[in-house]
Amino acid sequence: MTRGPDRLPVERRLHGDVSTVDAEAAAVAIDPDATVLTSGFGSVGYPKAIPLALASSSRDLSLTLVASGNVGDEIDVDLVGSGAIERRFSYQSSRVARDLTNRREVSFSDRNASSIGDEVQHGGLVDPDVAIVEAVAIGEGWFIPSTSLGQVPAFVEAADRLYVELNRRQPLELQALHDVYRPDAPPNRDPVPISDPGERIGTAHVSFEPEKLAGVVETDTADSTYTFRDPTDDDLAIAENLGAFLDAEMERSPVFEDAVHLQFGVGSLGNALMGELKELDFGGRDVVYFGELIQDGLLDMLDDGRLECASATSMALTDEGQQRLFENVERYAEDVVLRPADVSNHPGVIDQFGVVGVNSAIEFDIYGNVNSTHVGGKQMINGVGGSADFNRNSLVTVCALPSTLKGGEVSRVVPMAFHVDHTEHDVDVFVTEQGVADVRGLSPVERAERIIENCAHPEFAPELRSYLDDVCEQDNHIPHDVQRAAEWHK
Repeated sequence: MTRGPDRLPVERRLHGDVSTVDAEAAAVAIDPDATVLTSGFGSVGYPKAIPLALASSSRDLSLTLVASGNVGDEIDVDLVGSGAIERRFSYQSSRVARDLTNRREVSFSDRNASSIGDEVQHGGLVDPDVAIVEAVAIGEGWFIPSTSLGQVPAFVEAADRLYVELNRRQPLELQALHDVYRPDAPPNRDPVPISDPGERIGTAHVSFEPEKLAGVVETDTADSTYTFRDPTDDDLAIAENLGAFLDAEMERSPVFEDAVHLQFGVGSLGNALMGELKELDFGGRDVVYFGELIQDGLLDMLDDGRLECASATSMALTDEGQQRLFENVERYAEDVVLRPADVSNHPGVIDQFGVVGVNSAIEFDIYGNVNSTHVGGKQMINGVGGSADFNRNSLVTVCALPSTLKGGEVSRVVPMAFHVDHTEHDVDVFVTEQGVADVRGLSPVERAERIIENCAHPEFAPELRSYLDDVCEQDNHIPHDVQRAAEWHK
């Protein structure tokens, strides 16, 4: 196999004997009932032209679509909205995709970000036909990804055919960020050979069997980047409470004597927390980010010299943040590494570095069960993404969110979560603008008492307290009144 460049800079986009085709020709060559694997994570690094060509096709399509993370409008609005998608794995993010999922017009199966590659490649989840990925350069048997990696190496290896969208809008310098490491197949899989989050253990390119390449489509289209709202008063209060907890935890645990490894979930709150934590005094400790998404707040910390390094699988930035990255890729590459999601979200590596994982949710209940995906236990919002990877495997797991929504009309602390993505065994600490509830080592009723006292909004805390007092008249380990709890979701 012809190997691509390891750490040598690539100065051209097209190398060797690779054939270019237009998007329409590629779309026609994809079977109407094909299983299609795409790149894309954090709404960046996804293919644009071929999905749009599929969306505008006059053929009757019933595709199975597999993406390892959030993708942009060309896929999640145009393609999904065209009716061409029959089945979907493993994350969806647009209102169009959400509505079709909830109407069950698209059969959606939610999967963890860390495992979708193995499930496709080794687990019999789907029989993949074609992978469509975005790149900044390609040669015979290799390509360099663009702004995200996700499960691209596993998808490319699993698919029978490969289309590469060569996006000239994405700077060639992005090659400096990538560190592609492929684990062996079970049962001969060795531990990931990484000793430091900033260490590079792979190559700048993804390898593939040259005969798989069905064609290269040249494009010049920007990503559907994120839009983050300005931090609210609640966001700032949550950041302050989280900072106070981290300060105490660093003093308490010898694990954090020299360094603190952090992870934040995607979204406006996570981005705000990253930005605000640059003001926290870490006492000379190295601050390291080991997660799945790099957002604008992390660029701020890097620019201010507050972050030793950042390891992730996607540059999930705003337009302004992406422009900042593109203008200074080589400078950021000194401290930023993009890895495949089966490394960035690997349970063993998260455990190895003793990560403090901070993720948000839709709601949590008084016993510490967390719902990240469904309103009222039934209406799908997005997907679980990588939150389960970090909630279950971080040394300290934090769920951070405002205590209410809809202008204070709805409590996000509820008696009982009717959909649970992360059980009470997975989350250690809850943070709202009201305070911090560290529930490690507590019994269920003790957890409920602390969560109500420290995290619930004063408007709802008395009613939650009354609920707990009444159900505690039962002789149950986790007392509940299901009918009464259900009233909260109406």
